[in-house]
Amino acid sequence: MSDTSVLARKWRPRNFAQLAGQEHVVRALTNALTQNRLHHAYLFTGTRGVGKTTIARIFAKSLNCLTGITATPCGECSACVEIDSGRFVDLIELDAASNTQVDSMRELLESALYAPTNARFKVYIIDEVHMLSKSAFNAMLKTLEEPPPHVKFILATTDPQKIPVTVLSRCLQFNLKQLPPALIASHLKHVLEQEEIEFEQGALNLVARAAQGSMRDALSLMDQAIAFSSGKIEEAAMRSMLGAIDQGYLFGLLHALQQKDGAALLAIADDMAGRSISFESALQELASLLHRIALVQSVPKAIADDEPERASLLELAAAFTPEDIQLFYQIAIHGCSEIDLAPDEYAGFTMTLLRMLAFSPSREIHPVVPAVSPPVKIAPVNAPLESSPPISTPMDEAMPDWVALTGRLKVQGMAQQLAKHCVLDSFSNDQLVLRLAEENKHLQTRMATDNLQAALKDHFGRPIRLTIVLGKVSSATPAKIEQQNQQERQDQANGSIAEDDFVKDAQAELGASLVPGSIKPVQ
Repeated sequence: MSDTSVLARKWRPRNFAQLAGQEHVVRALTNALTQNRLHHAYLFTGTRGVGKTTIARIFAKSLNCLTGITATPCGECSACVEIDSGRFVDLIELDAASNTQVDSMRELLESALYAPTNARFKVYIIDEVHMLSKSAFNAMLKTLEEPPPHVKFILATTDPQKIPVTVLSRCLQFNLKQLPPALIASHLKHVLEQEEIEFEQGALNLVARAAQGSMRDALSLMDQAIAFSSGKIEEAAMRSMLGAIDQGYLFGLLHALQQKDGAALLAIADDMAGRSISFESALQELASLLHRIALVQSVPKAIADDEPERASLLELAAAFTPEDIQLFYQIAIHGCSEIDLAPDEYAGFTMTLLRMLAFSPSREIHPVVPAVSPPVKIAPVNAPLESSPPISTPMDEAMPDWVALTGRLKVQGMAQQLAKHCVLDSFSNDQLVLRLAEENKHLQTRMATDNLQAALKDHFGRPIRLTIVLGKVSSATPAKIEQQNQQERQDQANGSIAEDDFVKDAQAELGASLVPGSIKPVQ
């Protein structure tokens, strides 16, 4: 593949408008160029491949475009063309990693004293500037203190902590952020459409996540993917190329954890071992999946509507509490760091899963049914609905019936969470109307609603019309009642331990103390 066909080179932005992300940097530089308020030294920081050198070159064009100092260089004049092709004599690029010594810096700074050959400014781009020696930094400092008016320094680094404060204080500093996977995937889609290469969106999502915030790495991986594929960028091929774990395994592990099914956990691990999947990579991707679930729980809109795994993420987000996900994430992270200490990867991986299983809380439901006065005459819970007359009751009065019913419905996952977060608004011979709070509307997916309606049909032995309305929920939902019940049992357990004579003696005589969070109620 020739240089001109390498995507990272071919699709390098030539102006600020083509730059993906880094809007905060572009806005600041654009304002400075438009108002002609230019500094003599700029420092761009950020991880590899986020656009530090690219922005530096665009800025150099903006300074030297023959149309004048501008935020929108023409791209056609001799200065713009020569900068794009790397032939502009007044743009000097130095890789500090290869030129760390003071002699190289002094030679460069001596040349800075001379006026540009054929340009408005002589621009020095020093990449990985943190690699310079202390004496080289001292030599640079003198020029930064009294810079010639025709010179602009643009420094770039992945490690600003190693740059002396005296140098930092003389530069305008811009921190370039890592690019989010969604933005990278969107840009890859645009590139492949322009290149007329077929692709699956799932494959682009994999590459975007593997790039870890670097657009250059993403384009380099896409070059590799094009060579690896047979004319179409497919998700399965990308998983093979990247060594990515089939997400089906990870979703299966979490479903097994939700069911507290240790046998299923080990069966999935055995299947993964049979396919020679890296367990270390599996733990890393499991931690990544748990992070995405935590995002869904806190900010449902963090996952795009067209995300292929959105439905599965929403279902898992509803199946676990935020505390569960945080705990599993911590265990997964520790498992990654400890896997090298295990007898073998299989043992380290399965021990991590068993640790998640051991620490996962009980899923048993012990509904607290509040007293209702006066009592409401409604059908027994497991009786057909037609045995009661068509009536409508206030939510507070109907709640005991609905709490008991949610504990008996054969429903799991997201449908179960939907039921638990609703209150019974009204019921009649063939229709139930549930009310769901606005903040929980993400639970009302088509799949969850259909599964809940099917469970109601199975329970009552006849089709039930289910309607869910969004609105204010003033009474306690089954989920809230369950939480209150669990808290009451926890408080009772805490009190029992605190009043235990043996515990009191140990505290008084041995200076013992209770470990916070270690007390669990008997299930």
